[in-house]
Amino acid sequence: MRVGTFVLGAQFPGQGQGEALHRAVRTADVAEEAGLDSVWLAEHHFVPYGTCPSAITLAALLLGRTRRIRVGTAVSVLPTVHPVALGEQAALLHVTSGGRFSLGVGRGGPWVDLEVFGAGLGAYEEGFPESLDLLLRWLREPSVSASGERFSFREVPVVPRPSQDLDESPGPEVVVACTSPASVRLAAERGLSMLLGMHVGDEEKAEMVAMWRTCARAAGRSAEEIAGAAHVSAGVCQIADRRTDAVEALTKAMPGWLKQGLEAHVTVDGRARAMRDPVAYTELLCGLHPVGTPRLCVDRLAATSERTGISRFALLVEGSGDLTATEENVRRLGAEVLPHLG
Repeated sequence: MRVGTFVLGAQFPGQGQGEALHRAVRTADVAEEAGLDSVWLAEHHFVPYGTCPSAITLAALLLGRTRRIRVGTAVSVLPTVHPVALGEQAALLHVTSGGRFSLGVGRGGPWVDLEVFGAGLGAYEEGFPESLDLLLRWLREPSVSASGERFSFREVPVVPRPSQDLDESPGPEVVVACTSPASVRLAAERGLSMLLGMHVGDEEKAEMVAMWRTCARAAGRSAEEIAGAAHVSAGVCQIADRRTDAVEALTKAMPGWLKQGLEAHVTVDGRARAMRDPVAYTELLCGLHPVGTPRLCVDRLAATSERTGISRFALLVEGSGDLTATEENVRRLGAEVLPHLG
């Protein structure tokens, strides 16, 4: 089982953006010291829900600061960037880090980001498969041309070629954030592992994994590819000597962050959207994920793995909003939980 952190750079009420980003960087530093497997970086624009606007840029910084831990994006929002530009950056990080970089991509939402970056609503609603396929070709082929609806250009060489280095590595790992049957099918048909959100419980995650396997088989993926899929389960982790203390730490801090962060999202076309109740959502997350004593956290992670078949975790550890508490949370995860997991 491989356990990592999920870092949003969350800006809690009363905090500055620099404070949020400093906590994000320190979380990665301490995660490596504590023996965790990975750090996954979220990407958001124009909202305090997450203050990192470029997960791949922050990944570059963290790869330079660390020596062992894997660093991934969770996710780079593909409709708002050119796939070739993202592919070049991913290849560069893959080669220069010795293969420690994972590229997580997702469709994002119908946010004003699409207007600001000139992608348009179509990039979100219909364009994700074309962008994903172009990105994959860039990471796997020696030269690439395009003649699609969104992207059209003459053949150009891929430089640097990630598949030529690191003992014939196939290039950086690519995972896809999946929130719907359509995205599950998309990932399965291309043989890509899924990143499943923290709002989803074990039963639904197990159903999505089963659907992925069915779609992968139907697409002609080999038994080895299907068995080797390394899906990632996002969650929340807060460790304390008593479960009530862990829950209290999150219910005091997270609702305020969720309220100001989620309310700041603006849709590109003015469509109405329903926002989760911040208190109820925090309580839901506490019930779904490893929030409590070290023993409870071990049992929760083991149970999720057994029920879903997922063995990789990206855990939000900054839910208290406090730097010192976050660092202690990560250290306890490494010292008191990891040794008891297979």
